[in-house]
Amino acid sequence: MNEGNCIFCRIASGASPARKVYEDEDVFAFHDIHPQAPVHILIIPKKHLASLEETEEADQALLGKLLYVARNIARDFELHRNGYRLVLNTGRQGGQTVFHLHFHLLGGRYLYWPPG
Repeated sequence: MNEGNCIFCRIASGASPARKVYEDEDVFAFHDIHPQAPVHILIIPKKHLASLEETEEADQALLGKLLYVARNIARDFELHRNGYRLVLNTGRQGGQTVFHLHFHLLGGRYLYWPPG
């Protein structure tokens, strides 16, 4: 899939609607339309990367920024008080359904292990 067909690229550019939580020049975060927890936020790079496997050495700072943004959003939603989960699915067998790198930030309830 290329950027023009990517729903997350369209969301990050404002061409498709989303309930935005955070945005800067590199990162966009929004509420998942099929939440799996009381708080379920997707955190994506604006740069189209199909998955973690597509990243390169030059993407290290962006990957770190995505994690730091996730931490800040968790604090904004007060998830840090009781805990939260950050999930990155890679590839079809890894559970990835949208092929644009994204983290799932989940919290607001007890999250069991193993997840599935």
